Amino acid sequence: MTYVEYKQLNPFQRFAYNTKKFFCNIPHAVAHFFTALGKAIVKFFVGIGKGFANYGKTFVKGDWATKLSYLIFGVGDLSKGKYYKGILFFAVEVLYILYMAFFGWGYLKMFPTLGIQAQRTEYINGIIPKQVPGDNSMLILLYSVLTLVITVVVFAIYITNIKDAYRHQIMKANGQKPTSFKYDMKQFLDGKYHITLMSFPVLMIGIFNVLPLIFMILIAFTNYDKQHMPPGTLFTWIGFDNFGSLFNLVEGAKKGYTFVKLTEWTLIWAVAATFSNYILGMIFALMINKKGIKFKSLWRTLFVITIAVPQFVSLLLMNQMLQSNGAVNILLSNITNSHVEIQWLNQDATLARWVVIIINCWVGIPYTILSMSGILMNIPEDLYESARIDGAGPVKTFTAITLPYMLFVTTPQLITQFVGNINNFNVIYLLSNGNPTTEKYYQAGETDILVTWLFKLTMNSQDYGLAAAIGILVFVICATLSLIVYNNSKSMKDEEAFS
Repeated sequence: MTYVEYKQLNPFQRFAYNTKKFFCNIPHAVAHFFTALGKAIVKFFVGIGKGFANYGKTFVKGDWATKLSYLIFGVGDLSKGKYYKGILFFAVEVLYILYMAFFGWGYLKMFPTLGIQAQRTEYINGIIPKQVPGDNSMLILLYSVLTLVITVVVFAIYITNIKDAYRHQIMKANGQKPTSFKYDMKQFLDGKYHITLMSFPVLMIGIFNVLPLIFMILIAFTNYDKQHMPPGTLFTWIGFDNFGSLFNLVEGAKKGYTFVKLTEWTLIWAVAATFSNYILGMIFALMINKKGIKFKSLWRTLFVITIAVPQFVSLLLMNQMLQSNGAVNILLSNITNSHVEIQWLNQDATLARWVVIIINCWVGIPYTILSMSGILMNIPEDLYESARIDGAGPVKTFTAITLPYMLFVTTPQLITQFVGNINNFNVIYLLSNGNPTTEKYYQAGETDILVTWLFKLTMNSQDYGLAAAIGILVFVICATLSLIVYNNSKSMKDEEAFS
């Protein structure tokens, strides 16, 4: 279709054309994504190869101090007068050796088996029982991960030590002197101030994000569950068995059936929750900001008050109101003069899902209204004046100016909301608790999404290995969809369009 033909379409035809084009481009976008991922992996290994090549070249070209730095940290800096840095490098090596000798290696050597001897009971004099502690698989895995991360950090310091030694060798050959401690400290408060500011946050991210993430990923490859609960018993590596059980779709395979059905519902829920809030929030924002509307401040204040009430309070209140003897059924009974006892959340799956989506609009639309109001205020008035001069009506103005501008600005926000709804634990768990229950699913209800199923697996059945596998798959789904949608949006392709 040519540009002229496209411009001659009415708004509904354009929407249908763009929707069709989007879905037709999905296979190409997926292929492009995995191609880019493959190139990134190849580039990573090529970079490693170049690193090893430079490692060998530096050793060949280095003097005695640089060569000795390959074995003893800091020798190159000490020999060139960079004393404080050489001492720090040497201290890192000493501390790492002590850590591995007295703590790290003891756990790391048991990492392949996650323990051999379980806790056992011995009897003193054949009568008095005594619990003899054994290996703890949880601590072995945790401290092994910690040791591996520390090893990677020390290896990076080791490479830095070699590069620093060779750099100071070159400086000395050129008649230059190494910088002083005072000068380096000034640099960390001036030219390298960003490093000073970011060091502590990066350290905290490593401790509280990276370590737990690696630990969770590894848990997915173990049989850590109620029957293998340390310290009483051990858990072991089982490879991809947890992932296999999720993709096992033969008849009677409850876990695989549950995963497929909940994935379908999770995606339906995420799309419905995201776009219902977005579209309705946009409509309300347009109504409130329309010229001639009275009491604009009042309407905005009411929506802000709605946001000010904690979400969990609203959801728990709605849960009570929608019970069989709750306020909604009592009100309907009074209106109809008959006994009404509708099971809004506990009987019919379709009704419960519709109720969850509608209640989500109640708690989500106010946020959209506020963000949309700010965007509407920033649209240049000249665009509207030009459209009116050209004879454009309200519908044409909305489809040609307001909607494209909003979509351009809010595409990243839409992606964030979509991913947030895939992981929207609060609305599902606090409102319906996954009900209605069903025997067809494994440890899940009809309105459960993947993240609430994960929670129930950990809290109710202690099936941690399966829950970790689900967490990894949820991440893959969110990351893939987010990257595909964002990379095909105008916000990414033509970021200067509305500048």
